[in-house]
Amino acid sequence: MTRILLIVGGGIAAYKACELIRLLRRRGYAVRCVMTEGASHFVTPMTLAALSEDQVYTSLWDLKDEAEMGHIQLSRQADLIVIAPATADLLARMAGGIADDLATTLLLATDTPVLAAPAMNVRMWQHAATVRNVAQLRADGITILEPDAGAMACGEFGPGRLPEPDAIAAAVDRMLAPRATPLAGRHVLVTAGPTHEAIDPVRYIANRSSGRQGFAIAGALADLGAAVTLVAGPLTLATPAGVRRVDVVSAADMAAAVERALPADAAVMVAAVADWRVAAAPQKVKKGDAPPALTLTENVDILATLAHGALRPRLVVGFAAETERVVERAIAKRLRKNADWIVANDVSGDVFGGDANTVHLATADGVEHWERMAKDAVARRLAQRIADTLAGA
Repeated sequence: MTRILLIVGGGIAAYKACELIRLLRRRGYAVRCVMTEGASHFVTPMTLAALSEDQVYTSLWDLKDEAEMGHIQLSRQADLIVIAPATADLLARMAGGIADDLATTLLLATDTPVLAAPAMNVRMWQHAATVRNVAQLRADGITILEPDAGAMACGEFGPGRLPEPDAIAAAVDRMLAPRATPLAGRHVLVTAGPTHEAIDPVRYIANRSSGRQGFAIAGALADLGAAVTLVAGPLTLATPAGVRRVDVVSAADMAAAVERALPADAAVMVAAVADWRVAAAPQKVKKGDAPPALTLTENVDILATLAHGALRPRLVVGFAAETERVVERAIAKRLRKNADWIVANDVSGDVFGGDANTVHLATADGVEHWERMAKDAVARRLAQRIADTLAGA
């Protein structure tokens, strides 16, 4: 039986460890828990022991526990160590190599793969010290999930929420299941979602893109072993496991983020970037006798700039959302933008925000018409096609 050592950190999200244990055991994993001192203020050792049906370890100084199962052996008997929630304090001590309690001591002593699911206040997650610590831990080989964005117990909103237990369990499956990683060592850039172009402090120009197809593609590429950078417009979707996310708002923000993410082996430009922007008013535009005149200026063409640039990825994939003459316009767009492929779909129906998609893949060899399928299935098929193409390049 595959053995999971679950380290529960001291944050309000510690209560979700209970559901995570249930999900992991339902998948057939044996779960043994270690709690930090802070974690015991949110859930009790007895609760975790009942759910895991195993002893819970809480102290480095328990003579009985050390005699029966020393912390070195405890750290090395597991097939995977999962930290949930991984607080800012716990991540900082890990990055610094500090071993001042049972959790950090066994983490320093282990050679077992480690998966951390962060949870903290948005300002703490975005603080330069945490950004530095996360980068160091990833460089050390620790897998760190991106936190979810949303409302927090402190009343603030943003990235920092513990990923949902089913997402953590899925990440565990991916780390433990033997799988092909044809994109290992490859960097793939993905853009997703809409952009917002400000009219004034309260209004903006936008579109109906949900970002779901782009996020699914980013996750599918990561599942094949790619290092994925996801540049996402203003969305609250959960970040796919193993994906590095960069949040932006406007087309100019996205263009700058794409440039910073280069070089890349492939780029999949799924985002529905606003074509135009206006000079934003510094204050709210008030209603008058007539509607205000908005002077539109064309935004930078991110796909064309990338495809014609000096750091052009080996494979450039664009997307085309059309309401008529879908295939004809996809073929023309591929040539005009200098893209290798264009994935086109008809958005006149329920594609935006829906679960399924019907796409046409335009390449130099012609056009492939894919049957209607779930967006996740489209993502997996496209990711595998990208892997096959890069392998043969």
